[in-house]
Amino acid sequence: MITNSDTIVALSTPQGSGAIGVIRLSGPDAIAIANKAFAGKDLEKQASHTLHFGLIKDGESIIDEVVAGLFIAPKSYTKENVVELSCHGSQYIIQEIIRLLIKLGARAAKPGEFTLRAFLNGAFDLSQAEAVADLIASNSQASHDVAMQQMRGGFANELKQLRDELIHFASMIELELDFAEEDVEFANRDQLKQLILKINTVLNKLISSFELGNVLKNGVPVVIAGKPNVGKSTLLNALLNEERAIVSDIAGTTRDTIEDEMNIGGVAFRFIDTAGIRETADIIEAKGVERTLEKMKQARLIIYMVDGNEPIEAIEAQVKGLEGQEVPFVLLVNKVDTLAESTKFALSRFNVHYISAKQNIGIDDLKDILLDTVKFKNLDTNETLVTNIRHVEALKRTEAALSKVLDNLSSQVTSDFIAMDIKQALHYLGEITGEVTTDDLLENIFTKFCIGK
Repeated sequence: MITNSDTIVALSTPQGSGAIGVIRLSGPDAIAIANKAFAGKDLEKQASHTLHFGLIKDGESIIDEVVAGLFIAPKSYTKENVVELSCHGSQYIIQEIIRLLIKLGARAAKPGEFTLRAFLNGAFDLSQAEAVADLIASNSQASHDVAMQQMRGGFANELKQLRDELIHFASMIELELDFAEEDVEFANRDQLKQLILKINTVLNKLISSFELGNVLKNGVPVVIAGKPNVGKSTLLNALLNEERAIVSDIAGTTRDTIEDEMNIGGVAFRFIDTAGIRETADIIEAKGVERTLEKMKQARLIIYMVDGNEPIEAIEAQVKGLEGQEVPFVLLVNKVDTLAESTKFALSRFNVHYISAKQNIGIDDLKDILLDTVKFKNLDTNETLVTNIRHVEALKRTEAALSKVLDNLSSQVTSDFIAMDIKQALHYLGEITGEVTTDDLLENIFTKFCIGK
């Protein structure tokens, strides 16, 4: 059973030595416990949202000089009494202060427990709580903007409006059941049908947005593929502006995938350098080629590099193979500085882009092309985008329940069946925002958070 009657403590800054560490206490006795260890002003007599310099002492032994920040309930992140102790970032000091606070009555916080308490105390709904974790994990402007929009209630507000309209009709139908013997109709069936069609349109849009939202959250997986020695590893190094992959004239140097990430236009791209595609008797290289083909199927985008001096028929065969993958691709010709004009003319039948990875020619243009190809160049992150698989599954179940309501309306079934399916749809929508929860669901969500948040 989840409870928030005790006082919890944890380090809220990252593990490891640093200039400072911030230790957070939350709970009814947070200020009293901190006050027992604090030598300075009486913290229990100070105003909320104030800072106080003092010592942390275990008996007569001084552990550190700290600044104590006070946040008195309900004006805090968790809506409980909160104390944040800013100490020096020594791991020894941090552990000693936490040990002392636990000895004085606090207990070690579980992962995500501060945010769980904020949710349980009504600071925000469940979808907003999950957005906190996404915001902490954001590594690009796009993922930050999407998480911030959700944390500030954009997604929740959209769902609340839909849920309120459904609740109105559900109450009308429930009223009909109370007057079943009098055969009265309080809920207009045509209006209910129009509402469900409208809601399902919104649900379809939200469900469809997951593909984009998930990519923005986790980064765009881009596979760099092609035959051996076309310059794949050189391209990866040029994109990242560092020697990330080994470059060699020997064919088959790259035998496994090499991954790294960079930010382009506010979007995180995960570039995956792969083994050159060719038939080989080398068992290890063959395994690398197999992984290349697997990665190409899983990619959001493929950068496929060809040798411009290859026969046109060979390049055409490779393009047809790419089209069969059903994954967007950019056809790239490397070493443009060495290509003859006649070769470029021959290649004009294909939609190719020219670069010289070694000379850093065309790399900036390639970045714009990547944004264009994945439709992120003029991305509006103010739109509601679903980024959480749990939310998508709940939206799909809501849509299925409402589709049953439509079927029942067409079949002239009794009000009790219609009411039951509307209740089911409301249940699934409530799971997203937390109106409907179980301890198992909350534990599954919040244990994925870092300790201290």
